[in-house]
Amino acid sequence: MNYSGILDQIHRDLKPWLGKGRVASYIPELANISAERFGMAIVRTTGEVFRTGEADTRFSIQSISKLFACTLAFQLLGDDLWQRVGREPSGTAFNSLVQLEAEQGKPRNPFINAGALVVTDVLCRRFVKAETALVEFIRRLSGERGIGYDAAVAQSELQHAHRNRAMAHFMASFGNLKMPPDLVVDAYTRQCAISMSSVELARAALFLANRGAVPSTGEQIVDASSAKRLSALMLTCGTYDAAGDFVYRVGLPAKSGVGGGIVAVLPGEMAVCVWSPGLDANGNSLAGTLALEWLTTFTGQSIF
Repeated sequence: MNYSGILDQIHRDLKPWLGKGRVASYIPELANISAERFGMAIVRTTGEVFRTGEADTRFSIQSISKLFACTLAFQLLGDDLWQRVGREPSGTAFNSLVQLEAEQGKPRNPFINAGALVVTDVLCRRFVKAETALVEFIRRLSGERGIGYDAAVAQSELQHAHRNRAMAHFMASFGNLKMPPDLVVDAYTRQCAISMSSVELARAALFLANRGAVPSTGEQIVDASSAKRLSALMLTCGTYDAAGDFVYRVGLPAKSGVGGGIVAVLPGEMAVCVWSPGLDANGNSLAGTLALEWLTTFTGQSIF
């Protein structure tokens, strides 16, 4: 498969779409990023790397961090994690409080904000600094020691975290948050402010395409069955309230973030990450979704 040629073709064909959509202006630090920027990378389980555009430029991974936080929490608790957070698509916006009242403070899944706060609460109970533990985990997955979080982005998010604070306190009232809500929100905002490139994110997610093991080191992060289950969660819940349409168009398990990144996996073959900051109405990268749709169309590769 000529992945280099396909990525270059996608980059050329996408040019009319770059700059469309809206950046995440509700986070002031992200509002300054041009919507015209673009990078895309494929990392195969064999170690081969293919890239186009700004594939080595770091950006704010935002909700993509939820995938790695969930994996780390699942390492700690196993299936007991699902006693506190569900595994169903939400059908509502990623920052909605609507279902928490009716469902006694148990979020629908770990990839909406409420669910991610519960996951962060798990990490805060186990680690002195949850965000530091998560950064170290991601460094192991990606093999990149220089990965960290952007303090300016974290502070910008924290100053506008009213809805996340409301969710945290509301879940605490149901007993589904064990640590102080403000501590959990602080750790969560720093987690979302982690900066990585498309190449680094694809490498970090590659264990899911390799039966739960990091190909470069052989470290078994989760067993093969758990890798399948985490990928299934990505497929059904990973792209906000557009998961059905995304699966229809792309056909890969994926996790998106409002920083414009989307990471996806093809089991047994590769992980791919695309970055384009212009978002559609659901908070997914507009050009990034199109790029992944074209990738699976041009290669004929998806999980279906």
